[in-house]
Amino acid sequence: MRRHAVPWERQRPTWREARPAVIAEALKRAQARSSGNWYVVGASRALRGDGKLALTVAGQEVVVWRGPGGRLVGGPGACPHLGAPLRDSPVRCGTLVCHWHGLALDGGPYAGWSPLPVHDDGVLVWTRLDEVGGEDPLLAPVVLRRPEPARALVAVYTGVGACEPEDVVANRLDPWHGAWFHPYSFVDLTVVDAPGGPAGAVDDGRDALVVDVSFKVAGRLVVPVRAVFTAPGPRTVVMRITEGEGAGSVVETHATPLGTDGAGRPRTAVIEAVIAASHRPGFAAARRAAPLLRPLVRAAAGRLWRDDLAYAERRWQLRSTGRFPG
Repeated sequence: MRRHAVPWERQRPTWREARPAVIAEALKRAQARSSGNWYVVGASRALRGDGKLALTVAGQEVVVWRGPGGRLVGGPGACPHLGAPLRDSPVRCGTLVCHWHGLALDGGPYAGWSPLPVHDDGVLVWTRLDEVGGEDPLLAPVVLRRPEPARALVAVYTGVGACEPEDVVANRLDPWHGAWFHPYSFVDLTVVDAPGGPAGAVDDGRDALVVDVSFKVAGRLVVPVRAVFTAPGPRTVVMRITEGEGAGSVVETHATPLGTDGAGRPRTAVIEAVIAASHRPGFAAARRAAPLLRPLVRAAAGRLWRDDLAYAERRWQLRSTGRFPG
């Protein structure tokens, strides 16, 4: 129970600590890290049975499904016959059947249609686009340690905003806004350590942001934790709970560029994986109730991202018109 609740307007201001230069330098270092040209396209659970994932990554249509025998396959999202959008075509017994003329693709090369490297890490599905990324390719995406999915509660949220991936990453590298911008979810937030701040709070590298914060449950009931934010790649930020309830749990935020909309604005997908774990005996019951809990987790993430995408979109608007401070 939160004993000394402080009204929203009386909490300690954080704008002096949220120095634009600190956020900008952390973002710059994240952008300098290699992704190996790998992009997140969606949740692994979406590919059960005849499911598929289809989206446009940086203007390139991509479709991913499970081919014969359940192997992961993917490739361009346009039919090689007359360019039909394969996003609208069904998968039948591991074969993607074009709904225009019935051309069947099993994931192998066919008539100019060449498969793309794809990867399923057990939570998220990735594809490698070397022409888009322009980096030295890696055999597999960089995935930091996580709780074992079979022993965790896993939920994946997807949202889309009119911004670029860097605006999403910058939002996540600014934890100082949490209790001010999301008072319905966070209270008593303190950034314990940050680049350029007091060193030695944790040993997670020079770019780690260490945060003490309480998640609101109901009324004065809160869950205090310590969380560490790191950016292992140019489009990814990982939050790991290191102390408190759910220690070891991870929230991965991935920003995937989609291309531009009709007005020429960039569009970015936020694909966020929540991998929650706990050593409490009762957590096994939570895992069994996962089908009921996943929509609640996605709804909570969606509420946060309605605000955070507004932050990211505003940042892009200011940058694109030369009005961004600094």
